[in-house]
Amino acid sequence: MPTYNISELEAHLSSLVNRALAGEEVIVARDNRPLLKLVPIESPSGRRMPGSARDVVKFADDFDSTPGDFADYMG
Repeated sequence: MPTYNISELEAHLSSLVNRALAGEEVIVARDNRPLLKLVPIESPSGRRMPGSARDVVKFADDFDSTPGDFADYMG
């Protein structure tokens, strides 16, 4: 797993991003200490289904009401 210093990252960011997108783990270091790993973000699997959280997520009965001690801020 190759390691690159921050100065190398700054100089070659585009190519290092391409390497990470190709599946290579790119490690960025400072003073030869690993700081972070550059990896691609995985896209979510499947399609989103509107309403799929129905009956799972519950809102409190007073969700839309303003708390009493907040009246001073309302003006």
